[in-house]
Formats: sequence, C-alpha cells, structure tokens
Amino acid sequence: MPISSLFNSLVGYEAKRKRLLKKAPDGPLKDFLSVPFPSLDTPIQQLPILALDFETTGLDAKADKLLSVGFVAMEDEQIKLNSCYHQIIKTKAQLEESNVIIHQITDTQKEQGQPLRLVIEKLLKALAGKVMLVHFARIERQFLTQACLELYGIAPEFPIIDTLVIAKRQLDKRDVAYDPSELRLSSLRDKYALPSHHGHNALNDAIATAELLLAQINHKPKTDKIQLRDLIL
Repeated sequence: MPISSLFNSLVGYEAKRKRLLKKAPDGPLKDFLSVPFPSLDTPIQQLPILALDFETTGLDAKADKLLSVGFVAMEDEQIKLNSCYHQIIKTKAQLEESNVIIHQITDTQKEQGQPLRLVIEKLLKALAGKVMLVHFARIERQFLTQACLELYGIAPEFPIIDTLVIAKRQLDKRDVAYDPSELRLSSLRDKYALPSHHGHNALNDAIATAELLLAQINHKPKTDKIQLRDLIL
C-alpha cells in the first residue's frame, strides 16, 4: 500500500475516533475512544499490540454469534502471558453439532459463560491505545463491529495488523502462483518452524498469531527499522 494511502488510513482512524468520541455514550466504548491510536511511525519495538481471536458459530457477523474471545498483549516484541484472557460467551442460540466438534464448546459451557456486554467491555479496555493483531482480519473486524453496534449503537474502526496479509504480501512479491492453504495459520507456523498448537481455541490462536508475527518480523531485513506503517492493513 502506498505511504499516502497508509497516512490517509490512520488519519481516517484518528478523525473517526475523535468524531465518535463526541457521540459515544458514557461507558466502555467512550473510554476506548478516549485513547489515541499509535502513530504510523511507531517502531515495532515500541508498538503496543493486542493479539486477538474470536471463535464464532459461523462467518456472518449479523446472523451468527460470538462463542468465545481470547487475547494476549504484546509489548517490546514480547508476548505478555500474564495478560492472557479467554472467555466463553453466553448466548441464547443453541449450538450446531459442528460448532461443538470444531470449538469444543458445549451448550452447557455456553450457558455458564459471561454476557457479551461484559466480554466486549473487557476487550475494549485491553485494546485501548493498542493495535489489534489477528490472522484473517475479516472475522474479528466484522464481529467486533457488530457487537459494538448492538451494545452501543455505534462502532469505531480499528487499526489492524493481519499476519495473513503480511504473508500474502510476501508471496505476491514472488509473482509465482501459490496454494491459498499456504496462508493458513498452521501452515505459516510450520514455515517458520514454530511448534504445533491446538487450534480453534480463541486464546491458543491469539498466542499462536502473536508468535507468528514475531517470526515474520525477525525474518524481515532491517528489523530495527520496521514501523507500524509497514504492517498495518
């Protein structure tokens, strides 16, 4: 992406943040919007990041439901395991058999989960002033947007780093056809000789994504000069 587009992107984030701050109701969303986003020239070594993963009942944010949220903070290019958070969300929808098999979350566990309101409040507090890190941004972006709309009536845009997009940019530079399966989280971790992880668990996937980002960064030339502008969507 051209630097001008990146500049306009983050200026757009900041402008919208300030506009929405004036309209946001008192509470978690207003608190989140009160904290400026990191600037584009923030070095990766100083960039506050929150690696995030959602498990959902499907891919449609309006029709499907959030099942669980997992996140972990990153500072100084280190994964802060003492910041780990994982929570199953209580919803009225009954789970399909495929959901139980894939995510290992049962209806009983779901009934004992926390309300969406409390989980999103916790997430926004952790995300304030940070850049969101995900693998395949469409899911987290759409479901978090939808949750904010349902809870607060408005939704901000979120600065995002996507490890899938970082990998895709590298593959596209080769100008050689590749199998899309190479962009899966597990495939990319294999590429960097990272250990296998238990997928389809929100916290496990968030940590796995954080580890992948560190591997991607450390394989880039001039690592000491990488800035947010080089990684942001």
